[in-house]
Amino acid sequence: MKIVIVCYPTFGGSGVIATELGLSLSKENHEVHFVTYKQPVRLDSINPLINFHEVILPKYDLFKYEPYELALSNKLVEVIRANNIDLMHVHYAIPHAYAAFMAQKMLEDQGIRVPIITTLHGTDITLVGNLPVYKTSVNFSINNSDYITTVSDSLKNNTLELFDINKEITVIPNFIDFSKYENLSDPCERSVIAKKDELVITHISNFRPLKRVIDVMKIFKKLRSKLNVRLIMIGDGPDKEKALRYAKKHELNKYVVFLGNSNEIDKILCFTDLFLLPSEKESFGLSALEAMVHKVPVVCSNAGGLSEVVENGVSGFLCPVGDINQMTNRSIEILSDQKIHAEFKNNAFDKAKKFDIKNILPKYINLYQKAIKS
Repeated sequence: MKIVIVCYPTFGGSGVIATELGLSLSKENHEVHFVTYKQPVRLDSINPLINFHEVILPKYDLFKYEPYELALSNKLVEVIRANNIDLMHVHYAIPHAYAAFMAQKMLEDQGIRVPIITTLHGTDITLVGNLPVYKTSVNFSINNSDYITTVSDSLKNNTLELFDINKEITVIPNFIDFSKYENLSDPCERSVIAKKDELVITHISNFRPLKRVIDVMKIFKKLRSKLNVRLIMIGDGPDKEKALRYAKKHELNKYVVFLGNSNEIDKILCFTDLFLLPSEKESFGLSALEAMVHKVPVVCSNAGGLSEVVENGVSGFLCPVGDINQMTNRSIEILSDQKIHAEFKNNAFDKAKKFDIKNILPKYINLYQKAIKS
């Protein structure tokens, strides 16, 4: 098959999943064409079956804001015609599903029919897409996709509650490529980040308000009074300055490391003892899954799709959103007993195996084949 993938080329979960999906499809000898405004961050392999097409936004004084969806739909038509593409797979509803629909209609005028699969990832539905200024267009774009998928049952339910959807929604969860971890050296260099007797806690996110990074800092402050712990904060976003100020105010600076966005997450997770994710909303929890594949237990909120990834009391703990005390106590419960910690580590790894790309990729391929035949 020849597949166009449209995504945001960023560190966010939707872009990561779209990129990893394209790479995995190429390993199955499918030709993949990424169409976006810059090369996706994880698209670092030289592969004849992987192609990147940049969407150029010309600067015109006429426009206060450049119309990206217009440029994207035009580029899609260009790429599809030049490469005899079989289908479009767009990740994140705004503006990708809308642009894909416009491209599809332009192509139909030329006698070309290319189906659209739209994968909904989270805030494109629960936050941005639900704003009145966007909602009608998003609802229209989703309903005019040929097939719709979500990354969790929770997100599927949210979509049906928030929008008037008249098509079936298929749940295909996010995934992890276990083959990447089979030949990793062990142990990793823990001394680079922490002292020998320190426990390492990690948080990864886009530092938006929904991720509740100040909750992470508060939990860590409480843990510092009980255990010898160090905190690694990976990511960037609007609440990073708040977290930095909190660390300074409470004299936690020397125990907290802010690394910004990183392509070396695996090196950090391999010596992490506990992962914290107290999000207010989480459609799936990809960062939690990435931790679990490294045998890292997760303490998180019971929000959205996290309960579909983290098994409460087995691979980690699910706590009410904003319950700092419970998250602290659950973290201590895991970290203060080596035997319990070891059990949670192994359970986390076993749970992560369910989301191996080998189990998920066939679901997408089957849907592609169905879309092409329809």
